[in-house]
Amino acid sequence: MTDELAVVTGAGGGLGRALSRELAARGLVVAGIGRDDKALAETGTSCEGRFHPIIADLAEPDQVARAFAAIDQIGPVSILINNAAVYPRRDILDETPESFAATMAVNLGGVVTSTHEALARMVRTGRGRIVNVASMADIAPLPGSAAYSVSKGAARIYTRALVADMQDRFPDIVISDWLPGMLATRMGVRDGLAPEDAARWGARLAMWQDRSLNGTVWEMNRELLPPRGLQGRIKDRIMGRKRIARVLD
Repeated sequence: MTDELAVVTGAGGGLGRALSRELAARGLVVAGIGRDDKALAETGTSCEGRFHPIIADLAEPDQVARAFAAIDQIGPVSILINNAAVYPRRDILDETPESFAATMAVNLGGVVTSTHEALARMVRTGRGRIVNVASMADIAPLPGSAAYSVSKGAARIYTRALVADMQDRFPDIVISDWLPGMLATRMGVRDGLAPEDAARWGARLAMWQDRSLNGTVWEMNRELLPPRGLQGRIKDRIMGRKRIARVLD
């Protein structure tokens, strides 16, 4: 998918900035959503005029709706990368219902509202690509990450629900989860993977529109195959079938 319009949330820094720059370098026009106009301007400095900053708080549905209305003036949305997230690192005894809900509003609510707006546009053409940036936090939560872990886990369930609702009616609107790995970003770890390296995989996945990618989960550059039960494994062996995980180049 080249010469397309991609929407990247959380484009003001970290992985979102790297994804925006990588997509622009591959020839796409990018609408980057974020809350900080100066940070978005910095993202656009090396995008050769292909980056459009869009100011919005993803926790506010009205602002997301206005953001996509502004994006309509740029062109039709072909790709959405739901990247934006917050990670408060708050001990559970310090977490309040209000602070927990605030994290959910961005990490889950932002995915829901952005996807809602993008799908309303994609169903008109019957095609599109959605990549949700996921995490293993829901499987193995770290201390001080309750709200983050729950919100990211709920977003992964939301991906599966989207595929269940959309796949049969709109098979060319392709939806995947992508786990970029531990990154050297403000939300990540100091000795993690450079976001620019991960962005090459994320951009490649977002630009790859193939029906077989619907509902797939990717970790870094490799597809995570769904587990097979005993009956399925026996059938695979009898029929000589071997499942091979795909790799992003």
